[in-house]
Amino acid sequence: MILNLSNITFIIVSFKSENVIHTCLKSLPQNAKKIIIENSKNTKLKEELLSKYDNIEVLMNQNLGMGASNNIGILKSNTQFVYILNPDTKLNELTLNKLIEATDKLDDFAILSPLSSNNNFPNYKIFEKKKDFNNQIIEVDTIDGFSMLINKNKFNNSFFDENFFLYLENDDICLRARKNNQKIYIIKNSLIDHLGASSSSIKDTKEFDYLRNWHWMWSKFYFHKKHSGFLVSIIKIFPTFISSFMKFIFYLLFFKKHKRTIYQMRLLGIINAFIGKKSFYRID
Repeated sequence: MILNLSNITFIIVSFKSENVIHTCLKSLPQNAKKIIIENSKNTKLKEELLSKYDNIEVLMNQNLGMGASNNIGILKSNTQFVYILNPDTKLNELTLNKLIEATDKLDDFAILSPLSSNNNFPNYKIFEKKKDFNNQIIEVDTIDGFSMLINKNKFNNSFFDENFFLYLENDDICLRARKNNQKIYIIKNSLIDHLGASSSSIKDTKEFDYLRNWHWMWSKFYFHKKHSGFLVSIIKIFPTFISSFMKFIFYLLFFKKHKRTIYQMRLLGIINAFIGKKSFYRID
């Protein structure tokens, strides 16, 4: 497979990411094509990025979520491959060279990624043991969404499911690829740094806690319903629903407002997914 810098576009979704995005962009080759989807409408950041980096396009956008925003960049790109990156990632000096070397040995792939440099937080999952391609290329079932090199030709213009706002859009695209007998790989000798939970500088941590808990529950229910059916989704989420309800009552009785609200948000996320409402919950 022919992979080189000229047929890759880097896509980064930014939401209040001014504190970390420069480190990410500086780690990319200067002549690489780059599309930034700026979801917090920071015109100052747009001007700064355009003046500081070559071959970059910055698209101002409302906050539609990671999946929908990634799709905007993917459809805007004119290369066969797109490399989805979170703004709190950084490529090492040999990351891209090792990726390109690895693809010379592959006939085909749908998605691949470097390996996370943090051994305590691997960026992939393997549900069923597969025969490794070689000692540096391993086939996996899912890859974390902070780093995904996607072969657009394998998805027939159906990329990320835009119903997801915050969680599981990467699991969904990986599962759809596997259902179509497409290959997903991790390149072990190609490393990427990921700060984790640092893409955005949202200051109100309580509000962000509520957002995360609402969407985590909504996304889990929707994901299971989409791939396994409504009944299976209810069975899988029911223990979490009961646990969240009991904890909500407990913290309500003991006047722990923050904890109570977290489990209230979990319950609301599940209920809204159950009745078929979209993932509407947002914070500014």
